[in-house]
Amino acid sequence: MKKDIHPTNYRPVVFQDLNNGFTFLTRSTVATDDTIKLDDGKEYPLVKVHISSTSHPFFTGEERIVDVEGRVDKFKARRQAAEKAKAERAAKATKPKAKKAKAEAQKLGDKQQG
Repeated sequence: MKKDIHPTNYRPVVFQDLNNGFTFLTRSTVATDDTIKLDDGKEYPLVKVHISSTSHPFFTGEERIVDVEGRVDKFKARRQAAEKAKAERAAKATKPKAKKAKAEAQKLGDKQQG
């Protein structure tokens, strides 16, 4: 096996969920400048995460949207714009058909009268 390919700087690190404030201590090699002092009185490196198993809907069973960057709002806006455009296209498409049907009905009426 190759030597010196695995990291050697494993140390205790605290991960904090920004949604609910839950923290857990584990070992990691992640680099961070933040620190936090836990109940045991020791100071540990801190890594802030947007979502963890305590706030993820798959693990909690809750249906809620955790949106940090506005992606859901952007999606909803695009969807509304698409529905509006579709409705406008449908309205334009029905107008010529109505005129055509009216013209055909008028021709048919003229043939029956004449």
